[in-house]
Amino acid sequence: MTETAPRPTLEAVAARAGVSRATVSRVVNGGDGVREPLVERVRRAVEELGYVPNQAARSLVTKRHDAVAVVIAEPETRVFADPFFALQLRGISRELTAHDSQLVLLLTEGRADHARVGRYLAGGHVDGALVFSLHLEDPLPELVQRAGVPTVFGGRPGWGDGTRSAVYVDSDNRGGAREAVRHLVGLGRRRIAHITGALDQTSAVDRLDGFRDVMVDADPGLVVAGDFTPAGGERAMRELLGRCPDLDAVFAANDLSASGALRVLRAEGRRVPDDVAVVGFDDMLPVAEQTDPPLTTVRQDIEEMGRLMARMLLRGLDRRGGEPGAGGAPSSVVLPTTLVRRASA
Repeated sequence: MTETAPRPTLEAVAARAGVSRATVSRVVNGGDGVREPLVERVRRAVEELGYVPNQAARSLVTKRHDAVAVVIAEPETRVFADPFFALQLRGISRELTAHDSQLVLLLTEGRADHARVGRYLAGGHVDGALVFSLHLEDPLPELVQRAGVPTVFGGRPGWGDGTRSAVYVDSDNRGGAREAVRHLVGLGRRRIAHITGALDQTSAVDRLDGFRDVMVDADPGLVVAGDFTPAGGERAMRELLGRCPDLDAVFAANDLSASGALRVLRAEGRRVPDDVAVVGFDDMLPVAEQTDPPLTTVRQDIEEMGRLMARMLLRGLDRRGGEPGAGGAPSSVVLPTTLVRRASA
């Protein structure tokens, strides 16, 4: 068995740089009060020796773990099948990487997983949490609050009871939906249907509200519940054609639902957009540009949402000095949306 070389120590770095151990510790842990020439000598010695700080010891000094939990309130089958989550995780990962912080991914399959996530967060393993894809009756927000972990939510939480505050990053779901439906009205469409998302999530509720803002007198039969999946879009589209065979447009709550609707329309011999115009929501390029025809959709910057969530959390931690409960929290942000026109409408 090959013997591994001993890891360089703080003392070895101090000897190489010609400074005290305390000086090296302050530089490595981001402390103040060290003159720039000495900082450069220490950094050079760290690089030459390949010194890696002991994270446990560093945490005692900085009160930080340089790790952030990313909690997605969905089962892994949904997370790894939906490009939305990949885009949001990419934004989060890039921001955390730029700040030398680790991403710890936690998924929830059921109640047992909620308890596990709550225990993990309360165990002091991470500096904060990014939580998204919440459902209205989800116990996660209460578990996170009980754990005392600084948190930024992806999407507007649906508490609505005034008892809890939250910092979140969201898109203008209602405004984007209004723009989508107005576009269809501008094309001369009158029998406009809506395939909703999962209505236990605020994004789906907001998009339904945006549809109703424009289609004030719409036939209730033109709204069918979906679940943000292609299969849900297919089921909803078949139901809509059975209810309203003369419909001439569909606004789907996301691109995956729209892709399922397009498959059904094609199978039923309906020409898109000649017979039925279709608009989605998200503008996930792996979906929107690959549908037949390419999908007109409302664009939300999913990757930027993830990046902004991470940035807000890290800035909040810097203000708090890494300790929950100290200092003020950043304000919530709602990002604008834009309509991207392609061939489907």
